[in-house]
Amino acid sequence: MPRLLLLIPAFNEAAIIGEVLDGLPRQIHGMGKIDVVVIDDGSQDNTFEIAKRKKVKVFRHSLNLGLGAVLGTGFEYAVNTGYDFVITVDADGQHQPDDVVNIAKSLLTEKSDIVIGSRSLSKKNMPLVRRLVNFLSNTLTFLLFNVWTTDSQSGLRGFTKAALKKLKIRSQRMEVSSEIFKEIGRLHLTFVEVPITAIYTDYSLTKGQPISNAPNVFWKLLLQRFA
Repeated sequence: MPRLLLLIPAFNEAAIIGEVLDGLPRQIHGMGKIDVVVIDDGSQDNTFEIAKRKKVKVFRHSLNLGLGAVLGTGFEYAVNTGYDFVITVDADGQHQPDDVVNIAKSLLTEKSDIVIGSRSLSKKNMPLVRRLVNFLSNTLTFLLFNVWTTDSQSGLRGFTKAALKKLKIRSQRMEVSSEIFKEIGRLHLTFVEVPITAIYTDYSLTKGQPISNAPNVFWKLLLQRFA
């Protein structure tokens, strides 16, 4: 049966990482062994120690390198160790276990290279400012890379082994979310979107992509477009 890796990027998530790891599904119909890897991206709190106590595999960047660097580390590990599928899950408690299961089921049944968990398709609980950031990001991604998605910034994504072997991630920080769609277009990969319902709390709302970072992301993506 196929092996699944749940990949958790984490930066200063000591307040919630234990609860997130406890809530992850460890059995999914149709999947074989499910493993969890946390990549601590240079946290300055106890994220690393708490994750280690949960008996999952934990890697640690000595410095904060950014989401793109974390995904690069995680994808390389998954390919080198022979996982059939990878699902990325945010460490801030935003994602529901049932939605992780739905992403896994879609990987098994849809036969697409990549599955995107879309908050926009469910339209539940998403604050206005997050909708605005998402819309702007989706539009920018489309204009630069000619790939339309309803949730370019979703952290809940599923990848097949074949897709991971082809992806060339160059971004180190948050712009990696749009770069994934650049790679989808460049490589002619197939993807589907699955509705998910994010859990927004005072804590999780302090995470993610702030609108103030949009100019920086735009500039980096523009450089990629014409590199």
